[in-house]
Amino acid sequence: MNIKEKFGFKVKQLREQKGFSIEYLANISNVDRTYISDIEKGKRNVSITIIEKIILALDTDFATFFSNNSFKK
Repeated sequence: MNIKEKFGFKVKQLREQKGFSIEYLANISNVDRTYISDIEKGKRNVSITIIEKIILALDTDFATFFSNNSFKK
């Protein structure tokens, strides 16, 4: 799994844990829903600005988001 896929998997995992639809996450993060869908599929090389919008919309922070083992080799 490459880093884009790992990031997308983590976004999807947190989104589903919160009970958010892709559309709802798109609305609260101000990121297009098709873009979020592509992120979750590992198809997008996401900018730090978009990462911040999504992480904040998921009510977490960078340290927490990136702290678990899902980003290790």
